[in-house]
This record gives sequence, C-alpha cells and structure tokens, in this order.
Amino acid sequence: MKKLSILIPTLNVCQMLKACLESIEQYTPAGTYEIIIADNASSDGTLEMLQRDFPDLKVLTSDKNDGFSKPVNRLLKAAKGEYLVLLNPDTLLIEDVFSPQLDWLAENEQVGICIPKVLNSDGSFQAQSKRGDAKPAAVFGYFLGLGKLFPQNRALNSYLMSWLDEDEIAEVDAVSGSCMIIRRECWEQVGDFDEAFFAYQEDSDYCIRARKAGWKVMYVPISAIIHYGGQGGSKARPYKSIWEWHRSYFVLYKKHFAKDHFFLFNWFYYAMMGIKLGLSLLANIFKRK
Repeated sequence: MKKLSILIPTLNVCQMLKACLESIEQYTPAGTYEIIIADNASSDGTLEMLQRDFPDLKVLTSDKNDGFSKPVNRLLKAAKGEYLVLLNPDTLLIEDVFSPQLDWLAENEQVGICIPKVLNSDGSFQAQSKRGDAKPAAVFGYFLGLGKLFPQNRALNSYLMSWLDEDEIAEVDAVSGSCMIIRRECWEQVGDFDEAFFAYQEDSDYCIRARKAGWKVMYVPISAIIHYGGQGGSKARPYKSIWEWHRSYFVLYKKHFAKDHFFLFNWFYYAMMGIKLGLSLLANIFKRK
C-alpha cells in the first residue's frame, strides 16, 4: 500500500493541472504516493495532455460534468493509500507539503482530517481554507460584511474563524477541499461525500460528519501550498457556478442546522439566501456587459 493517494478531480484546466502534476513530481518523495485523476469531460485537451506527458497515471473519465462530490467518491474508491488527499487541479506545490502533514498525523491519531496552510497566488493567506460551521450568524457575518463592522463579535466572525493565528496549529470546524487530507480510517467510518452537493460546501458537510463520528478536524500550517481558485467550471459557466454555490448553503443548512431553529426563522434564512442569489446573478450579468 502506498502511504499517500493524491486524488484530483479536474475540468478544463489543462495547463494548471499539468503544472500541478509537475510540482508534485518535483517536491514529493518518489515511491511514496500514487496519483489518480477524475476528468469531468474536459474539452481543452486535458486527456490528450495526460496521455502524452503522464502516461502512467490512472485516469477516470466521464462523459459529462459530474460536479465535485461524484468524481471524488470514484477517486476515493479507487485509492489505495493510507492517507487520501483531495487536491484541486489549480493548486501548486512550492515545497514538500505532504510529508510534514503525514508525520504530524501519525503522531495525532485522533485527527481524521487536516489541511496545510493554503496561499493565494500572491502569497497571502487564503482565509477560506479553514472555517467555522456555516450557521446563520456566521453566514450573515461573512456575506453581509457584519463581521468587519463588529470585529470583536465571534459569532459574526466565526465562518473564517478570524481570531485564529494563520501560523498556529488549531482545531477547526471544517477545511477546504482544495487540499484536504483524510485518514483512511476516517473515510472508512464516515463514508462517501454527499452527492446532493454538486459543488461547494461538500467539504464542510464532510467535516461535520467526521466530527460527529468522533474525529478532529485540524488546520496544520507546518507546510504550505498555493491555490489559485475560481478556475475550470466556475469560470467557464459562471451562472451555473453561482446557482450551485448558493444552493450548497441551502442544502447544508437544511441538513445540519435547520432543526436548531424555529420554522419561521428557517424561512427567513431561505429568503435571505434567495435574495443574495438574485443579487449575485444580476451583478454577474452587469459585470459581463
């Protein structure tokens, strides 16, 4: 068994995927990992590039865009590693990011999921990579900017857990799927990703389920990776992306948090998310014009 399975779902980011794979080969010790790719019916020459430049990689194909959760589940079932890394194709290794993480996980057996420090392309910290639960106060604080107006209010700032030091290890509620490292035992207990999430918030849902099963979710900034973000399907089909982004918050809330609130508040929450969806679609229309 390989120690590490690097699992990459991809859609129409051929050159970024190539750079990602080259960076893995450059920085990750040979013989310690396998790479499996799930292509979501890319039309930009991705499969041809993989066959030409990385002929030994295992590639799972689809005849349509299946979103994120479905190809991830196919990748997890095909993986053989002791640790499973969900890696976005628009990431770039700048060091041996995985070895320190796996060594740390080996010493912290109660941790089921972790993430390294994730950086934007300009080297700044990608705050969305570590998160609190997307409960109403956190969502309104993040989306409406209330957290910035009231920086001392933890509830309003809890989505990004902004009080945490970006350079210190911390237990968090959820981490981004951009570079999510899952212990095999955690996946075997928690199960597959929920395919009700086409894209977005499937990572938050999975972390909630892992915590309910008794595992810890940790932010471990002892190594770092770059995540460009906003590429592939979200860039090519912005309206679909906006719809799925907002729908994911609805699905997550209904699944995990609605039971904690009175039904009138739930309808208020759904209405607010609907209004935000409409405003986001209108803003995109005017932006494209």
